[in-house]
Amino acid sequence: MSAASLPQGYRSLGEDRVRESVGLSFVELAPGLVIEHRPGRTVTELDSLLGATLSGNVAPIHTDAHYSGKTQWGRILVCSGVTLNLVAGMTVRSVSGLTTANLAVDHVRFTAPVHIGDTLYAETKILTRRACDSRPDTGVITCHTTAHNQDGTSVLAFARAFLVPLDANAVRDATNY
Repeated sequence: MSAASLPQGYRSLGEDRVRESVGLSFVELAPGLVIEHRPGRTVTELDSLLGATLSGNVAPIHTDAHYSGKTQWGRILVCSGVTLNLVAGMTVRSVSGLTTANLAVDHVRFTAPVHIGDTLYAETKILTRRACDSRPDTGVITCHTTAHNQDGTSVLAFARAFLVPLDANAVRDATNY
C-alpha cells in the first residue's frame, strides 16, 4: 500500500497490512489544535454504579433511585469522578495514547449534572508544547478539555499536562504499536 493511499490514523507494516495508530505525536500536538473526540459515550447505569462503588462514594444521590427521585434532580446523579474519568478516557486515543506520565489535572469544573442515559461528547484544545528539561527524549503537552451532553449543555471542563515521547515512531516500533 503506497503512502498516498494509506488511511489516516494507520501505519504501513508492509504490503496490504496496516496498524491503527494510537496517540498523536509530539509534533502533531501543536498549540491551537482542536480535536473533537468521537464516538460519543452514553453513560450507563453500570458505569454510574461501578464508579460510585469502586471509589467508595456510595452517597444515595448516586446509588438510590428512590432517594434521588426526591431531590432537585429527580433521578440519580452520576458521580462527578465517573464523569471526569469517562471524558478523560475519551481523549486518550488521540491526545494521550502515547503518554508516559500524567503531570497534572487542573481547574476541573463540573458545569451541569450528568445522568444515566446522557451521551457525552468531548473536545480538546492543545495549549502548549515544549521539550522536557529533565527528560531529553520527552515533551510536555498541556491541553484544555471540555465536554457537553447530547443537548449541547456543557457538563465538564479541565486542564491537563502530560509527557509524550519526542519520537513517536521510535516508541511505536519498540513497543509493537
